[in-house]
Amino acid sequence: MKIARHLKDSNIAEYVLYMFQLEDTLRAYDCDAERMRNEYVSKFEWSPADKEAEAQWLEGLCGMMHAEGRMQSGHLQSTLGTISLMTDLHLTLLRSPKHPFYSAAYYKALPYIVEFRSKSKGEGAPELQNCLEMLYGVMLLRLQKKEISEATKEALVPVSHLLSLLADAWQKERTGELEV
Repeated sequence: MKIARHLKDSNIAEYVLYMFQLEDTLRAYDCDAERMRNEYVSKFEWSPADKEAEAQWLEGLCGMMHAEGRMQSGHLQSTLGTISLMTDLHLTLLRSPKHPFYSAAYYKALPYIVEFRSKSKGEGAPELQNCLEMLYGVMLLRLQKKEISEATKEALVPVSHLLSLLADAWQKERTGELEV
C-alpha cells in the first residue's frame, strides 16, 4: 500500500507495472496471509504499524483476486480501471491539437504495439494495457536474467517514451496544469 500509493502519486505507469508485479507476487504466495507476512512483508524495513497495514492491504487484494477469479492470471478490476482512465487521457491527448509530440510518439510506438498484440494474447485489450504488459514482460525477462532480443529492445524505446509522456500528462492533469 505504501509503495503503491507513492507510485500512484508520482508515476501512473510505474504504479500499474507495480500492481502487475504485486498480482504475480500474491499468486506466488498462493495468497496465504501467514506466508506473505512472514516471507514478504517482514522483509520491509518499516515500522510494525506500516507492516501491519501492508499485510492487511495485501490480504484485501487477495480477497479481490479470489472474488474476481484472478488467482491464475489476469489483472484486478481496480488495475484495469486505472488503465481505462489512462486510455481516456491517451485518447484526449491524441485528439488535442495542443499535444503534437504525444501524437508523434504514439505513431512511432504503434507498429510495435500492433506487433506485440499479434504475438501475445493482447487482442481486445486496450493498447495501453498492451504497452504496459510489454514492459512488464521485459522486466520479468530481466529479473530472470534471460536474453532480450534486439527487436524487443528496439520496441521498448518508443513504447517507454509514449508511457512516459502519458504519465507526465497524468500528473499535469492531476494538478490542473494540463491544457487540452
